[in-house]
Amino acid sequence: MAVTAVWPNSKDCRGSLIAVTMPLFDAGGDPGPNFGALLRSTGLAPPVPDAPADTLLVSHATTVVAIRCRQGVVMAGDRRATAGHLISHRAIEKVFPADRFSGVAIAGAAGPAMEMVRLFQLQLEHYEKVEGKALSLDGKANQLGIMVRNNLPAALQGFAVVPLFAGFDTARGVGRLFQYDVTGGRYEEREYAVGGSGSLHAGTVIKLGYRPDADADEMIDLAVSALYRTAEEDAATGGPDLVRGIFPVVAVTGAEGFQRIADDDVEARFRALLTGLAAQGGEPR
Repeated sequence: MAVTAVWPNSKDCRGSLIAVTMPLFDAGGDPGPNFGALLRSTGLAPPVPDAPADTLLVSHATTVVAIRCRQGVVMAGDRRATAGHLISHRAIEKVFPADRFSGVAIAGAAGPAMEMVRLFQLQLEHYEKVEGKALSLDGKANQLGIMVRNNLPAALQGFAVVPLFAGFDTARGVGRLFQYDVTGGRYEEREYAVGGSGSLHAGTVIKLGYRPDADADEMIDLAVSALYRTAEEDAATGGPDLVRGIFPVVAVTGAEGFQRIADDDVEARFRALLTGLAAQGGEPR
């Protein structure tokens, strides 16, 4: 039900009074201060797809981690993408170079996330060519936050993209890392950041094993251990696939730039981890 009211001092450019239509509700249907509920009750809310996002079989990237170390930042991500309860891809990559001294790891809807990464890479390259110098690390982090914020309408329909961003700050000579929320909020972390469905488990492993003065080699092993432990508890996170030879992507960004760790090196670390766990009393299970 709606009623037409004329507000005092509400006039158009010709001085005529403006009639404002106000909705009225009964006691049981009043949305109160909830503006979203008000829009829905008056039919003004944006359309929502008939099918929920989880029924559209959209591939989702899962667990990614970033850990500070003495040389810079270690980033890692598992290789599994899921669509509901199905494994849609076994070898998707979730860790990418953003430019020479920074990297981005994706979690969330895989298609929009990979498109966002490609556009982010292009924007950083364009800025450097136009300005003759690279954007500052804070500027890169802010730019990615804007892109995440612009994806909010899709996120509200189930297609969220929540990346991790990390890089080596050449001005300060240290590695820095950032995580985001779906609204584009940017938060710098001092030690580590995690994202995706297995973030709780991965964060616990990293928290227990993190040391501020550790070098990159030790933090790579910690990232490998975190992803393996997470894959034990989270069905959406893929562990090492020894049969197919598929292993997580691991990269280090430091003074020498973004460097991806060779698959053979990552495989050797996983095999060493499995051997050590088996010697401790029957693990891995």
